[in-house]
Amino acid sequence: MFPLDALLAVALLTSPMEDVDLAGVSERLATVRPTLQALAISLEILDPREVRFLLMRTEDFSGDLKLLQRRYRELAEAPPLHDCMRFPDRALINDLLSFNRAYRQHLDNRQSLEATYWWELREVLQEADRLYQIWDTVRDARCDYYYVTVRRQALKKLKETIGDEAYYSGNLPPHVPVWRFARID
Repeated sequence: MFPLDALLAVALLTSPMEDVDLAGVSERLATVRPTLQALAISLEILDPREVRFLLMRTEDFSGDLKLLQRRYRELAEAPPLHDCMRFPDRALINDLLSFNRAYRQHLDNRQSLEATYWWELREVLQEADRLYQIWDTVRDARCDYYYVTVRRQALKKLKETIGDEAYYSGNLPPHVPVWRFARID
């Protein structure tokens, strides 16, 4: 990686998409490809598995560059991928989500049998669905076989959903609305 290549790669990635006109110069930028790919990987806007087909063909270079520029802008506020380690692993999340769906099914059954509590049960169903969405987003962030960009988008969505304080302290809401459970003594 030459310093000039690195500087050009940064300029290409960070410049506004409409400002970059690569008509006729894509083949001249072939020497920058490895540097651009390495930079995109380090910025977590390109998954290492995508290197095989992004920025590889000269005729696709302009389109691929615009894709990376769009990802750079979309993920600018997204937390880094290592943030997902503050949350439970995917196997535990799957168990929690299974319980959430079983609880939701229980509420559905109750709703059809207990018409007098229909509105209250509907509210609890909505709470369970909202909690499911939060935990499903955490599962997406913890899914190792998803591309880096998908996982970072999930982290960004999670941070926006639960708020900065809860996100950075790793305090997730419960997977079901436990405040609705009746205490049995």
